[in-house]
Amino acid sequence: MYGSRSPNSFGMLPEWPPETVTILATAGEAPHAIPVSAAVRAGPRHVLLGLAASRRSLARLRDDGRVSLAILAGDVAVTVHGRARVVDEELVEGVVAVEIEVDDVQDHDRPTFAIESGVCWRWTDREAERRDAEVRAALARLARAGGH
Repeated sequence: MYGSRSPNSFGMLPEWPPETVTILATAGEAPHAIPVSAAVRAGPRHVLLGLAASRRSLARLRDDGRVSLAILAGDVAVTVHGRARVVDEELVEGVVAVEIEVDDVQDHDRPTFAIESGVCWRWTDREAERRDAEVRAALARLARAGGH
């Protein structure tokens, strides 16, 4: 549940591989979850996302900033809970930069299992792959600049 702390919660974000597909859940009338290919750790308590300006999730988080972001990759299994806000209306053409200020990081790690990989995916369209790389690079620059 949003804002709750469990014995397996900690305050700092772990590192995750750049190719990780995360799952963003936005609040509203009913929860809404989407995969996000461009999520960058921007500090111990900040995540930057690139979302298409046309995304319904973007409209939902503008109305209600409460979000969760599930990150599953290699030895990382966490859900981030926090508040999202737009920090750049045009990160690259048609893509908005969103910052999640992290309130809680729920660690799902247990001694009874090991996460061996997250979602395995690849771009099948060269232009989409190029665009994703452009968005990731812009998010990395924004993170380095402290623009969050």
